[in-house]
Amino acid sequence: MSINEQQDEVIAEFSDFDDWMDRYQLLIDLGNEQEPLDEKYKTEQNLIEGCQSRVWLQADETDGKVIFKAESDALIVKGIIALLIRILSGHSPEEILNADLYFIDKIGLKEHLSPTRSNGLLSMVKQMRMYALAFKARK
Repeated sequence: MSINEQQDEVIAEFSDFDDWMDRYQLLIDLGNEQEPLDEKYKTEQNLIEGCQSRVWLQADETDGKVIFKAESDALIVKGIIALLIRILSGHSPEEILNADLYFIDKIGLKEHLSPTRSNGLLSMVKQMRMYALAFKARK
């Protein structure tokens, strides 16, 4: 499934809910469904700077695809990183770098996050793109 197809799927899921409390609950559920990150990846170098809560992001390249794993100590943030992983993980570095992440605006995520969480969201996206860039540069 392409990045845009996955974004469209997320937009459809969120459009089922009009109330933002329900959407927050969906985010929390997504975060709770995510596999816990192995303790060995919870290192200083995997912490994302710019996030108010602690977010660890691990990236590996397998068969030319970037695989992301992450965890956060905040429920909503854990859901946000779970969404980003769902959309970006399993794609090539080029696809990740060229992706227009329109789902963030379409589901109203940015406007319903506090300024610090919004900054954190941008930091997560930036870090995922930095990993993609690093893997692309290796080739």
